[in-house]
Amino acid sequence: MAMLNRVHLNGLRAVETVARLGSLAAAAGELNVSVSAVSQQISRTEKQLGQALFERTASGLVLTEFGAIFATRLGAGFRELAHAVAMADEATQCTLVVSVAPAFASKWLLPRLSRHFARHPDVLLRIDASVRLTDLDHSDIDIAIRLGDGKWPGGRAELLLAQEIFPVCAPSIAGKLQSIEDLALTCAITDERAMINWESWFAAAGVPPVTFQKGARFTDPMLCLESAIAGHGVMLGWQLLTADALADGRLVAPFGVRAQSGLGYWLVTSSAKTESRKVRDFKVWIKEEIEATMAQFGSATAGPAGTNAVESGVAPVYVERDIPLRQAGS
Repeated sequence: MAMLNRVHLNGLRAVETVARLGSLAAAAGELNVSVSAVSQQISRTEKQLGQALFERTASGLVLTEFGAIFATRLGAGFRELAHAVAMADEATQCTLVVSVAPAFASKWLLPRLSRHFARHPDVLLRIDASVRLTDLDHSDIDIAIRLGDGKWPGGRAELLLAQEIFPVCAPSIAGKLQSIEDLALTCAITDERAMINWESWFAAAGVPPVTFQKGARFTDPMLCLESAIAGHGVMLGWQLLTADALADGRLVAPFGVRAQSGLGYWLVTSSAKTESRKVRDFKVWIKEEIEATMAQFGSATAGPAGTNAVESGVAPVYVERDIPLRQAGS
């Protein structure tokens, strides 16, 4: 560390900024100094290091081979410094911003948030209920819960729950379903915007698809759920959307067959940022809640003797309409 005493921090900052932005003028604007001041700081730093960092060309400054390596190290160092300074703000302003799809937020997350409030009373939660594209590197969102295959460039993804799909309906309808073929006597409740198909579930059940009666169609999974609870027909649901309705008896999952969708719910954070304590604590809490929900879900969906959850070999399907984080780099 003593070696740093012979190099001015302002000069190092000037070198990193010019290398990152590509010009003296842009660096001067970010640093709020004149172009000549930035140029002088770079020259002074080169003399202190005894190494040329830039080549002076007609089109501007170009990093030398040593300068490119040096600037990369500087960039990483200044990012760590920024994170260290941000920790001071975190101590006095502890707001956790969580981005989730509306259906996930409404039907599963919100009923359980009181337990997070009780465990972490100093953390103020802000829920961003949206399916919009989210740039975690350049936004105030700390963590996102997303449905997909876990492959988001620029994001650090951790599997929360593998998604299974299965039919659900009101008890009054379930009582009339003695076999899978009886589904042909019922109406299918459809989310027009969801990329989902019944064929995937029938394939997992090992039976030919049936033709449903015409049923209600919606553009939102929450409306589909309420329609199923009201007894309008059968919908293809998944664990976290239907767990509470299954647990309290508003819905029934007949047949005891669940098909893997090939997708899952993932906890996604920025790979460029160090995870804060509030994010780590949220991850611990939500995993505990998922575990409790799935234990309850297993009891609520226990099918007839000899039936089991079945993994489908068909291509993955989207069950909840949820836009992935930063496609092609987001």
